[in-house]
Amino acid sequence: MYAYLNGLVADKGQNSLVIDVGGVGYLLAVSMNTLQETPPVGEKMKVYTYFSVREDAVELFGFASQEEKNMFTRLLTVSGIGPKVALSILGAMPLRDLTLAIITGDITALSRAPGVGKKTAQRLALELKEKVEQSDLDYIPANVAPVTAVQEDAAQEALAALQALGYTPAEAARAIQQVKGQSDSANDLVRLALRNMAGF
Repeated sequence: MYAYLNGLVADKGQNSLVIDVGGVGYLLAVSMNTLQETPPVGEKMKVYTYFSVREDAVELFGFASQEEKNMFTRLLTVSGIGPKVALSILGAMPLRDLTLAIITGDITALSRAPGVGKKTAQRLALELKEKVEQSDLDYIPANVAPVTAVQEDAAQEALAALQALGYTPAEAARAIQQVKGQSDSANDLVRLALRNMAGF
């Protein structure tokens, strides 16, 4: 029904955006990754959309890129994964890491997403491995190395630590994403993230 919206960012929540298009505010459920790509309130943004109609809910989902939307629709083809869980999976790691995890069958990485247990992660990897192709990695910079499990755990700890310091989930996620993979220590990641945010 809606391919995309092109308007002004009117409001940002923890898992939502409001895009003003011609005076009409569209409420979109979004992933943490899309929130990180969202410009400040009042600035223009193009958001790719997915319109979901179910017996118990009518929802509009938004994505900062066509690639993220494509992954979302693929996730929905996996038995047992609905829109909310798909959005949770997208927000659990950068899109390139998710793509690599599916291609390589990394169950540990996939099961870190909220609401995804080991069995769901195995089903996800099995059902999507044929649908996610090597060409989907074309937009991933060649010099980006996959994040190890230890580094991923450190990033999650650092994320929680920044939120405990008073930063919003979006602010903390954005800061950790910039330093993720630079250290296996959560303390180091927090220090690096704080330095980046301070402009050093």
